[in-house]
Amino acid sequence: MKDFILATDSNTEFSAEYAKELGVSQIEMEIILDGKAMFASEIEDYNKFYEDMKNGILPTTTQINVDRFCEWFSSLMADGKDLLYFGLSSGLSGSFQSATIAKTILEEKFPKQKVFIVDSVSASMGEGLFLYTVNEYKKAGHTIEETADFAQKQALCISHWFTVDDLNHLYRGGRVSKLAAVFGTMLNIKPVLNVDDAGKLIPRDKVRGRRQALDALVEKYNKYADKSREQVVFASHGGCYEDAKYVLDKVLANNDVKFSMINTIGPVIGAHSGPGTVALFFYSKSRDI
Repeated sequence: MKDFILATDSNTEFSAEYAKELGVSQIEMEIILDGKAMFASEIEDYNKFYEDMKNGILPTTTQINVDRFCEWFSSLMADGKDLLYFGLSSGLSGSFQSATIAKTILEEKFPKQKVFIVDSVSASMGEGLFLYTVNEYKKAGHTIEETADFAQKQALCISHWFTVDDLNHLYRGGRVSKLAAVFGTMLNIKPVLNVDDAGKLIPRDKVRGRRQALDALVEKYNKYADKSREQVVFASHGGCYEDAKYVLDKVLANNDVKFSMINTIGPVIGAHSGPGTVALFFYSKSRDI
């Protein structure tokens, strides 16, 4: 069977070292921080990044353009291998559209090689869980066509549930209204959100208080997790490791889980979710609720 390259972007929240261990190539997205364009890997201290956000330094993000994808894809395919790429949800970034355009260009440049582009409809460690799942399937010896088909079928079985500490960052991203952000903050209202089938962030519940919001994430796992398959559960956080650990520990205490991991939310996703975000990712039968 012909080997192929599995590639994605750095919004999986996997470190470069772990991605290399998996044998996966990653392309970085840029952020604009304090007027300077940089990659997430150039930010050495994520906790300081979130503290700076609390102090009013608000980063913005940019999508990957077609030319950069073409250059990167060309470098990956130079040795004759086929390519399967998936990236950050098209519902959250235009980068996926850029990758799709680049695919048509690469197919002309490398007519004897195959290029598959799959929308993960995921973000953060939901995208990481998607990568982990697809890579395990690839390692089992499946072809690129089989793996691409599997990836498309698995995408909507990766559940994302999260809460944020400050509604104003969701307001900046157009996820809640200004009125909801102001009164929610005044009343200590914490939203519980998920990612829908289109890969967009959707507010689902409102609870009062931080601990109640964290417990709500555990309740979502208990309600929606697919208990018929071996579970892999990831958690991510915006500079609040202990809160993410609290959520994951409660899940692990009462459920059989094959593998789990906690990582910090990187600057690209963190620029929109803000400090204090806690997210939980797991397998479900669908994202319908």
